[in-house]
Amino acid sequence: MRSFDYSTLKEKKWDHEIISLIAQIHEYKGRQEVYLKQKPEELNKLVEIAKRRSTEASNAIEGIRTTNARLKELCEEKTTPKNRDEEEILGYRDVLNTIHENYEYISIRTNYILQLHRDLYKYTEKSIGGHFKISQNVIAAIDRNGKEYILFTPLPPYETAPAMDAICESYNKMIENDELDAILLIPIFIHDFLCIHPFSDGNGRMSRLLTALLLYRSGYVVGKYISIESKIANNKDLYYKVLEDCQSGWYENDEDVTPFVKYMLRIILAAYRDFEERVELVSEKLPAKEMVRRAIYSKMGKLSKSDISELCPSIGVKSVELALKQLVDEGVLEKKGLGRATFYIRKDINL
Repeated sequence: MRSFDYSTLKEKKWDHEIISLIAQIHEYKGRQEVYLKQKPEELNKLVEIAKRRSTEASNAIEGIRTTNARLKELCEEKTTPKNRDEEEILGYRDVLNTIHENYEYISIRTNYILQLHRDLYKYTEKSIGGHFKISQNVIAAIDRNGKEYILFTPLPPYETAPAMDAICESYNKMIENDELDAILLIPIFIHDFLCIHPFSDGNGRMSRLLTALLLYRSGYVVGKYISIESKIANNKDLYYKVLEDCQSGWYENDEDVTPFVKYMLRIILAAYRDFEERVELVSEKLPAKEMVRRAIYSKMGKLSKSDISELCPSIGVKSVELALKQLVDEGVLEKKGLGRATFYIRKDINL
């Protein structure tokens, strides 16, 4: 079986880009702690939005979907699931809530990971929840002609449990002894988890839930306020590409995990940048119209009413609608599309 000894990473020379990304994340993390103390009320407004976006995005990556209205009701516990997709969405919501509320008490141990996987499937009739795979699985993709091909063959079932114990043990030892920066170790742990692919189903979603858990336990709580899963979903093709690039040589302990590490560090850094921008926006006591104006000018491209509401969680939907109408009337914005397809763009893009 492939060995898992993260202590060898202490000797690895990381390139300038990785060192720069880590330094920037540390800088944002330091300011994050100040925001958490000074602006708790403003930050609480971002939590439910981030959880809903994370639940939607992580499931959508796997092709599991429902309508926005149903998703909101499911996340707010105002309805029950109507189909298998909604059952799995509800399971993700519950596991994410568990991590948000109890991450300090969820150890990085195989039995805890199995319990989280069990809860991911607790609303479904599937009997796979909380159990490692019992048959060989593969990581496959579809080519341009619609033909499926194998990207990677994970560990066989009989090696899965020992491998999971090994990555947890090695990870915990490195963290306890402070032998490697957690922000560098977390992507490597997640990459190994994905290569092991320990479950018959739900490996992708579990990898993203574990990413949140590992980040929170190490003090990087930005994902509570800005959806990291949503950022991964927006860069899904690159996500799969870097995973594929890093899998070569994995069985021989000769893989180069650098592309995946860089990808995850960029995602986390982007989340921190959004976090600061969002906190500054919601913490200022501005009229609704000015808040909407600033939110729109902080972004490029088209924005829906829902997008703008998420950027301005401190004001209600009706206030957002009124502000948008006023900005359209003033010639600041241009309204396009009809019904649910309506979106807004800044007039200055045409100048």
